[in-house]
Order: sequence, then C-alpha cells, then structure tokens
Amino acid sequence: MYSSAAAAGSPRRDFISVTLGPEEAAGVGGYNNSKAWRRRSCWRKWKQLSRLQRSVILFLFVFLAVCGVISYTSMGETWKSITNKSLDDQRTEQEIPRLKLANPAVLPAPQKADANHRDYPELSLQPPKPPRVRRGPSNLQIKAPWRDIRLKTRHDTMRAVEELVEADKVEKTEKSIISWRGAVIEPDQSTEPPSSKITELEKPSPVEPEDPKEPVPINERQLAVIEAFRHAWKGYKDFAWGHDELKPLSKSYSEWFGLGLTLIDALDTMWILGLKEEFEEARKWVANDLVFDKNVDVNLFESTIRILGGLLSTYHLSGDSLFLEKAKDIGNRLMPAFKTPSKIPYSDVNIGRGTAHPPRWTSDSTVAEVTSIQLEFRELSRLTGDEKFRKAVDEVMKHVHILSGKNDGLVPMFINTNSGQFTHLGVYTLGARADSYYEYLLKQWIQGGKKENELLEDYMRAIEGVKKHLLQRSEPKKLTFVGELAHGHFSAKMDHLVCFLPGTLALGAHNGLAADHMKLAETLIETCYQMYAQVETGLSPEIVHFNLHAQKGHKDVEIKPADRHNLLRPETVESLFYMYRFTGDKKYQDWGWEILQNFNRYTRVPTGGYTSINNVQNPSNPEPRDKMESFFLGETLKYMFLLFSDDIDLINLDKYVFNTEAHPLPIWVPA
Repeated sequence: MYSSAAAAGSPRRDFISVTLGPEEAAGVGGYNNSKAWRRRSCWRKWKQLSRLQRSVILFLFVFLAVCGVISYTSMGETWKSITNKSLDDQRTEQEIPRLKLANPAVLPAPQKADANHRDYPELSLQPPKPPRVRRGPSNLQIKAPWRDIRLKTRHDTMRAVEELVEADKVEKTEKSIISWRGAVIEPDQSTEPPSSKITELEKPSPVEPEDPKEPVPINERQLAVIEAFRHAWKGYKDFAWGHDELKPLSKSYSEWFGLGLTLIDALDTMWILGLKEEFEEARKWVANDLVFDKNVDVNLFESTIRILGGLLSTYHLSGDSLFLEKAKDIGNRLMPAFKTPSKIPYSDVNIGRGTAHPPRWTSDSTVAEVTSIQLEFRELSRLTGDEKFRKAVDEVMKHVHILSGKNDGLVPMFINTNSGQFTHLGVYTLGARADSYYEYLLKQWIQGGKKENELLEDYMRAIEGVKKHLLQRSEPKKLTFVGELAHGHFSAKMDHLVCFLPGTLALGAHNGLAADHMKLAETLIETCYQMYAQVETGLSPEIVHFNLHAQKGHKDVEIKPADRHNLLRPETVESLFYMYRFTGDKKYQDWGWEILQNFNRYTRVPTGGYTSINNVQNPSNPEPRDKMESFFLGETLKYMFLLFSDDIDLINLDKYVFNTEAHPLPIWVPA
C-alpha cells in the first residue's frame, strides 16, 4: 500500500543505463548461453591452467575410467552368480516342497521331563538308513521331551532328505579314492603333515534357534532311562551333593579330587535327557561352589576327560558361558603337567600349587592317559584362541608317532616322562592303559576335519595289527574276540574296556574307512553282548577269558574270581549305540534294553542310586560294593538314552564326536 504523500506528489521516474559494445550491439559474440560459447569459455579456462594442473586432472580422469571398467566386470560376474543361484534355489524348492535344512543353532533350554507315560506314547519309527545326513554347523538343536507331538512332517522330511542323500552318495562314490590299506579318503583332503597352528574355525555363538523342526518324541525305553537317571540323581543329591561319588548303601560319599565329579560328569546327560530342574540345580552349584583353587592332586587324564570334557560339552549344548569360563580355569591349572624333559606329561597335577609329578612308585605315565586328552585341549584352544593347549597335546602325538617299540601299530602300555621312550616293551593290549589311544587316533582325525593324515595312518596301521596279532575265535560259539600279546605269547583275556572297539570301528567305517571295519565291528559287538548273556546275572564281569578249545559243558566265557565284579561300565552300551545309529538294526536296542533291566534288577538301591557289584555270577547275592561311579550318569545312561532314540539329530554323529567319557564335542567346520 502506498502512502497518501507519495500519491499526491509529482510522479517518480526510474531509469536503467546499459552500455553495449559494438559486437554486443550487433548481436555478435559475448555471452549468449549457446553451446559454442560455453565450449570456447571452457577451452580458455583450460588454457589458463598450468601444465602440472592439467596433468593431474588428466591422470584422475584416466584412473576413474580404469576403475569403472574393473567395477563393471566384477559386478557383472557377481550378478550372474546371484542370478544362477536364485534359479537353482527355485528349482530345489519346486523339487522338494516344504523341506527345510536349516542350520540349527545352540540348543534350546531343556524342558522338564514328565514321567507320566500317557504323555509320551511309545512309537516305533523306521530307522534311518546310512549314510547319515550332514547338515548345518557343529552346533545342533536337541529337543527335550514334548507332549502331543505329530510325526507326519518328520517322516515326510526324513524321506525327502534320504532321497537327497542317496543322490549325493552316488556322486561322492565317483569322486572318492582309495588310500592306505583300503581307507577311503576324499580327494580334497590335505596330504601335508598337520600344522601346529590352530586352524581358523567357525566358533560357536549362542544365538536363537531358527525354525525348529518337529522333534521325535521319546519312547517308553527312553522314559525308563530318565527314571533310572532320576533315581540315581536322587541318591546323589540326598547323600553326596557336591562330592565326587555316591556310596548308596551307606548313604554317604567318597572323594577323589573333591571337585564334584559326578555332578560335572552328568551335566550334559541332564541336558540331553531334558531334565531342566536338575540341570538348573547343578548349574547353580557350578556357579557358586565349584572352585579349582585347591591344594589337591588330580589325575591329568581323569580330570581332562571328566571335568574339562564335561564343561566344554555342556557349554556347546547350552551356550552358557559359565561352563567355558570354568573350562578355561581348569585347563590352565592342568598345564604344569606338560613341563617334563620329554614333553610327555606327568600323571598328576596339584591344581592349587601349579606343580606336577609322576606317581610315587614310577616315572612312567600310561600311554592311554597321555594320548587321550587331545580332543579336549584342542577344543579349548579353538574356543579361546590360545594355542598353548593344542601345542602341548599335539607334541605328544607327534612324539608317539615316531617312537620305536610298536608292533604293527600296536603300542606298549607305558611311556617314560623323562626319556620319552616306551617302557615294558613286548606287552600289547586294547584294554586298560592302552585302550583310548586307538580311540583318540580316529576321533582326532574326525574332529579336525579329516586332514591330519598321520593320525589316520597310525589308526589304520593299529587296526591291521589287531587283526594280525590279537584276534581269535572262541569255542563253542566261535565268537571273535580281542586278546592280549605278551612277549610273543597270546592270552585269551579280554577286558570289558575293549568293548569300545566295535563302536570305534563302526564310526570309522561311517567316515569312509574300509568296509571290513564294519564287518569286524558286527562280530565284536556280538562277543561283547555274549559277555553279558552268558553270565548268570546278565551283567558282564570286568575281565573274561575265552575258551580256545571246545570242552563239554563249558561256555565260551570263563570268569576268574578276581575278575567277576561289574562297575556299571558303559563300553558295550556305547558300541550298541553306534551300531544301531549306523545300521538301524533293532536287535542292538533290544540288547541294550536287557542290560538296563539287569542293572535295575541287581544294582539298584531302593533309597537312591545304583551300586557296582562284586559277583556277577551270583544272582541271589551279587555282593554290592557301595559305590556309584560318576561315569554311570555321565556315560552309561547317556548312551542308553541315545541308543533307544530314533532321532539321528539327537547328537548327530556327523556334527559331534564323543570324548572317551561320552562328552560330545563339535567336529570342526571351516568358517
């Protein structure tokens, strides 16, 4: 709005003055926004730049052009790969609808087991046929007992998976090659000696499980195992809580190391059986009361397989870092055992003082003890990134690999910690003091991804040595058994401990070794079963002697008075588990069921717990010894439960390898 004064005055005039040169006035030259004018202007500015400036600009343009060409080529290949993969995925989904092979994660928390049989109807499933399916990373998803579970999806999925496996089997057969006396080795395996450097591997991480599948329900026999475990646990909790072992008859306890051996040994068993309440109680004890800073001597071997192995296994199954921290603590405290002139570890360690020593009566260690701690220490190095654990145990294996004194792969029972040489030469057995050496040769090879061929060679050579020197057949049933060799003389003595061998042979055959290993496993597991079946209580003695010559009125098995005790050992049940898992033959489940019933009949204590017995030949008075070994909960009942399961993913043997105390540790998968 204008003011009245301005409106009333004289009108105001404004002017703009523009001066034009002759070219502009004529409309020629000057700025006219044409393309030609802009090109001339840019060229003038370019000419005004120094030679250095122009060189830098040209270099940048050339560099950017080269980068663009490289990026275009790389993106083209990536886009082609993604497109092809997408098409393959679409075809796979069309061929196998609704089939999910998800990579399972850390196990979910176990559900509280209910002993009500009506909630868990017994179902007879068709056993899966070998070879078993390899799926996902080392961590698998184990489901505890469920109620009202449908199996149709489970069956459909398994059938589809088996079809894929059969196709994969044909392809792998064409690619496999034969190596070292019939061992089937995959072509991509390394032929170089194992390196002491820890392989970079995918470390387990506690994450939420993805898209869980329908689980297989537990059956009546598994329920019976759960009931047996709870009965044993009741005795331990009531009379020996926090101590090493239960004495069920006297309602007290015995101490070995004072570290709660039974409780730690049973942790992963409770998880697998789905006993949530019992597991949580035990976890609280580990968190609050398990202390390793004690002035106490412990056995290196027993502490490693029971405590370190139990803690590592429970960590992997539960994802709870508490157990890994405890494992690192005990692992570090056991390391002084390796401070010997030969690097062959001492048998005993004071975990409070950090000192180690051999037994008072000798400077020897047993071969089984120094060569059966590798799975655990190697896994501890993988989890912590600290190579010292693996280096210490790998040095032992490399040393034993080149030692003289072997007999076609068979090793003596003792090794000196000062000289590093075998002692007591000429005695060869697969029983006490040597047994798990052979077991860990195979299992280390499997654990490390089948790359450490020195281990495989030692294992294969040893099995050939067993066939050559230790195998015989008994009379009258012609049972194949593994005896002992002492200075060239054969003894028809076989420890119950040797019954680990059928399962180990079957595990090797499952992993591509010679087919005749499975045949030998089948004959040996029959022998181990007869060590139970031919005894009055149906329970095996600690040691048997086989008759090599037919005698009227004599069985194959003879038992000496000093050998007729039963310690609730797991070896036969362990091998039954492997045999059933790999063959699907239900007779192995039936044999295990007979053994469990006889344990209940002759070793069960009414007030809680089970006891080892002195006389397996006297059903009316088996002479209880008043001791429940920790491995009854840690191994025997665990293998029983797994034997009666038809779920191959309940500790999948393509993902886990058991240590010699039945604690599953993951098979390493490269990241």
